[in-house]
Amino acid sequence: MTRKLTFSTAVMLVIPPLLWAGNAVVGRMVHALVPPITLNFLRWAIAFLILLPLAGSVFRPGSGLWTYRRRFALLGLLGIGLYNALQYLALQSSTPINVTLVAASMPVWMLAIGRLFFGASVSRTQVAGAALSIAGVLLVLSRGDWHQLLALRLVPGDLFMILATIAWSVYSWLLARPNKDPAALRANWAAFLLAQVAFGVLWSGAFAAGEWALTDARIHWSWPLGAALLYVAAGPAVIAFRCWGAGVQRVGPNIAAFFSNLTPLFAALLSSAFLGELPHAYHAAAFALIVGGIILSSRR
Repeated sequence: MTRKLTFSTAVMLVIPPLLWAGNAVVGRMVHALVPPITLNFLRWAIAFLILLPLAGSVFRPGSGLWTYRRRFALLGLLGIGLYNALQYLALQSSTPINVTLVAASMPVWMLAIGRLFFGASVSRTQVAGAALSIAGVLLVLSRGDWHQLLALRLVPGDLFMILATIAWSVYSWLLARPNKDPAALRANWAAFLLAQVAFGVLWSGAFAAGEWALTDARIHWSWPLGAALLYVAAGPAVIAFRCWGAGVQRVGPNIAAFFSNLTPLFAALLSSAFLGELPHAYHAAAFALIVGGIILSSRR
């Protein structure tokens, strides 16, 4: 957690925002086919099946899972049961640009929660890096025209995204405390992730059951929906969580949080690709600001 940011760690932390950008695009594409809370449950149920052959031994007595069940239940609630469920729910009533704007506050929440509840110090360079990185995000969202930001209006979905961002910040700080986990389990990335997913599936399943009981929830099964479920389970779930967890362990949540601001940039580029539009100059400028914020925040 105290290592200096290296090229390999940077690459590892770039992978999650790229996959999460695809998750936002795919989640928006299928929002009319599957209820948001149910989408989160199906996503993690498939991820559970992917991880089970790799680390099924985690359920054996003596693995540490049951001894540390409260910790893994909390990690599963925050990172799996709540974060993406709230994000998918936010996309039902809010626009993608608003959701992305709210999520861009991640470094600020990460710094504040680390300082208030985990005793982490906050340097001036980290604050400056946060400002620089968020400026890059705002540049993407405004499409190079700052007047467009004045037209944004908050809706209930934006509140859901704020709660999701806070949940992910707390999850990341808890993740950065390896001394709280059994050493053997922590050393096996698949087992450590499966321990969280096992409880996360229970949480998301309970939330999905409530969604079906309280709303007129329906699933419109199709091949595109099946393909979307496979993607959000294998990519943004298993691979992204693996890379994020390893990256947080190396450099800590404060620095890792800045990489999450690459998500809206990647989302803009992916959207442009789907729409057949070429990237603009402001994309390059935004990338420079975000990367500048990452480099500045990583200085010690």
